[in-house]
Amino acid sequence: MTSLSGMKAFLLVAVGQFVSLTGTAMSQFALSIWAWEETGQATALALVNVFGLVPLILLSPVAGALVDRWNRKLVMMLSDLGAGVATIAIFLLYSAGALEIWHLYVAAVITGAFQTFQWPAYSAAIAMMVPKEQYTRANALYGLAESASGILAPSLAAGLLAGVVIGTSTLLPGLGVGGILMIDIITFVAAIGALLVIVVPQPERSAAGEQAQGSLVNEAVYGFRYIFARPSLLGLQLVFMGGNFFASAAFTLLTPMLLSRTGNNEQILGLVQSVFGIGGVVGGLFLTAWGGPKRRVHGVLAGWILSSLGGMLLLGLGTGLLVWVIGAFVSSFLVPTINGSNQSIWQAKVPPDIQGKVFSARRMIAWLVNPLAALIVGPLADNALEPAMREGGTLTGAFGWLVGVGPGAGMALIIVLASLGATAIAFGAYFVPAVRNAEDILPDHDAQPAAPPVPVEVVAPVAQG
Repeated sequence: MTSLSGMKAFLLVAVGQFVSLTGTAMSQFALSIWAWEETGQATALALVNVFGLVPLILLSPVAGALVDRWNRKLVMMLSDLGAGVATIAIFLLYSAGALEIWHLYVAAVITGAFQTFQWPAYSAAIAMMVPKEQYTRANALYGLAESASGILAPSLAAGLLAGVVIGTSTLLPGLGVGGILMIDIITFVAAIGALLVIVVPQPERSAAGEQAQGSLVNEAVYGFRYIFARPSLLGLQLVFMGGNFFASAAFTLLTPMLLSRTGNNEQILGLVQSVFGIGGVVGGLFLTAWGGPKRRVHGVLAGWILSSLGGMLLLGLGTGLLVWVIGAFVSSFLVPTINGSNQSIWQAKVPPDIQGKVFSARRMIAWLVNPLAALIVGPLADNALEPAMREGGTLTGAFGWLVGVGPGAGMALIIVLASLGATAIAFGAYFVPAVRNAEDILPDHDAQPAAPPVPVEVVAPVAQG
């Protein structure tokens, strides 16, 4: 069988990921409902996120070094396979009636560990499969797979959980959580099958790649040294670290907030989550056709500001479906521009043969605070702000006019404050020249014959914004 290469191969990978991600999003939706019904606590859902993020953060440096050493196509296949094995384990436990909340934590650790390898491998593969001028479009198309799966998965999962009934006739019996998990397992085959028939070229060794050679520990550390030696790259990641802290705080609470405010209405939750997917798809298509701003840093910083104020803020302020839907659409519409613009800057500036190491270090910096945010907001909502925002609570007089009163109001208040925090981070970054002028300061990797030596010790600039 002839293997595909270039943009055709990339499109096939995106289709395979769409199918797989749809199954994964469906199982995450179903398991979120199950966990909420079992515990009734935001902390339980927050801990699933924490256990998934911790291995991703801790293993990132080593994973990046190994991605640059190994065949990237094989790494992508093994990452998908590992996540599938974790889902199979949850399915078997649920089918046996033995599933407990802590099993979700263990599965999240396993899935997070394999995903640690997946993202740098996919990101580095894009740089080898498509020409530089197509980076933004390629990243937008890959983001479409995630967003499109978000449209279909929540509503489909909600319908399949309950079944389809018209009048007194049952057109489709409810599949339950077990049926959703089985669909997820089947969809992993699509992602792996797509990878089997494509070609992912391995990069040639660059001057920076020569400098990075050494023991596994040295290679793992090199990614951080590379970033810290370039204040513009470090500044971009500090923006994402601050923004991700507040975004993680907000979206950790989104599902329990919506369930609390709607009396556990799965259909409303599914609809809002589907709108997130619709916004992402429309935003991805828009970015694919547009190609992104000429100054990509504006796509990053202005995108963060608009997404936070026009999307995340509305999700907290809203008390009904219409405002939640608008907030979900605006927030997700801008995500492809934020991520696609940022990804294109890094793919253009970092030599392909060290992108595994550098991109893994980059992710660790950007996501380092995500588990902290989830650990903070779960107990904060359950033990402090939710009681304070119930009828007669201590904060209803101060904030009841803003987010309402009753179940979910405390979590909504946290989301509002988080949106303002993310806005402040991105707005402040415009006043930092190293970030604002990053594209001018840093040369493209293919425009320089040799990279400058990376110092062993550097002093990181003070985080601003």
